[in-house]
Amino acid sequence: MPELPEVETVRRGLNDILPKPVTIVKVKLGHKGLRYPFRRSAILKSCGQKILGVERRAKYLLFRLEKAYLLSHLGMTGSWRLGDGNSDPHDHVVLTLSDGRQLIYRDPRRFGQFDYISELNFDGDPRFSHLGPDPLEEDAFSYPYFKEKLKGRSSSIKSLIMNQGIVVGVGNIYASESLYLAGIHPLRSGSHLQNSEIKILREAIAHTLWDAIACGGTTISDFRQAGGSSGYFQNLLFVYGRAGEPCPLCNTTIESQVIVGRNSFWCPQCQPLS
Repeated sequence: MPELPEVETVRRGLNDILPKPVTIVKVKLGHKGLRYPFRRSAILKSCGQKILGVERRAKYLLFRLEKAYLLSHLGMTGSWRLGDGNSDPHDHVVLTLSDGRQLIYRDPRRFGQFDYISELNFDGDPRFSHLGPDPLEEDAFSYPYFKEKLKGRSSSIKSLIMNQGIVVGVGNIYASESLYLAGIHPLRSGSHLQNSEIKILREAIAHTLWDAIACGGTTISDFRQAGGSSGYFQNLLFVYGRAGEPCPLCNTTIESQVIVGRNSFWCPQCQPLS
């Protein structure tokens, strides 16, 4: 499933390929809908409005219009591309633009979302109201904030940094990589981390995500950038997916275990449990 770096990569790609401003002149929606049925009458209000830019909140893409936003969530297999004259049975949204091009959303498994929001309210919209800060925003995801959120939490630090109510966008791959970079075992209790470790982990999360964005995201199976290219952060992973292989720092065999339903990877030498 695309996580924060992949969604940010798509956002940047869309801003690169879309002239600003460009007007939506026609909207075509598939019959089946996506995770939820299309709110067709609302979405069609975007016709005649200009796209002023593409923003991101957590893992949601937000096409900023003159009077509203179009919301897009990529789900597990969603992707945006410019039309090339070829149709695909998995194309579910087609935006015809005033420059003659078409912007197409494809989603084979249909777990994505596409909606029209007349007023973006992060506090009132249930899709946003429960979300923590963005880890790339240093002032919001600050050391004092992170320390306070870990206080009294007996859950594993791996589960806590994947909790979207604490911090958004740290998916399974990036949680394992960030903890490795910080030298923290994924099963350590959040409340047992030292202040110095909290500071290091906060920095490791941001560093890992920025590196992944610079690489165009991670393509394990389905993810594609806007336009169809793959990311290549998967070529730089230290521990994720490398169980049984030597640690790149100390040559100790990397171990793996399912934690809160997700496979986790770590080096027992570089990331001691005690």
